[in-house]
Amino acid sequence: MEEKKRAILLFGRKLGMTRVNDVLGNAVVTTAIHVNPCTVVQLRTLERNGYSAVSIGAEPTRSFRLSRAENGHFAKNGCKPHKILREIRVSDSEKYKPGEILDLSLLQEGQLIDVVGVTKGRGFQGVMKRHGFSGGPASHGSMFHRRGGSYGQREEPGRIYPGRKMPGRMGGERRTTQNLKIARIYADRGLFFVRGSVAGANGGLLMIRTAKKG
Repeated sequence: MEEKKRAILLFGRKLGMTRVNDVLGNAVVTTAIHVNPCTVVQLRTLERNGYSAVSIGAEPTRSFRLSRAENGHFAKNGCKPHKILREIRVSDSEKYKPGEILDLSLLQEGQLIDVVGVTKGRGFQGVMKRHGFSGGPASHGSMFHRRGGSYGQREEPGRIYPGRKMPGRMGGERRTTQNLKIARIYADRGLFFVRGSVAGANGGLLMIRTAKKG
């Protein structure tokens, strides 16, 4: 049986959306993502910690921008200070090495990946924008334009059931876009393009990983 390859773990920034041409000359809508080389800072193993995970550092920074505890953590593991530090659960942490550099050489054009980001924050919104409700008639005298309609019942049960779609805070949530195909890679510039869109605003932090359903 062929040995399973280790998971791809990278962090990058969303630059925006554009179009690129495929091999047939067709225009393809893509998202541009910039990736700085990431560093494996620390490993978690089943024997020592009770679970398997990899701690990844991204976007190198200067030590005075971090706390003493953060600087001590990086120094203890023999790594330079990084602005981003994330611990990711994996099933094969022993396949990584502390201090190892992860970059775009792990990716290939045509490969499927998952991209994890945080959606844009929209603040407090009504049901039409938040849940896609149609709303009521827009004519005069309707008294029911952009409301959510009837929410509860009568004396029994006398309350609103949990999970009812209502107005509230919208956006700012972690979302994963699965099975995105890599359209183009420019490793010398730390830049690559994926077909389609990903969650988050331009400049937002993204995690790139191996497609779980690819």
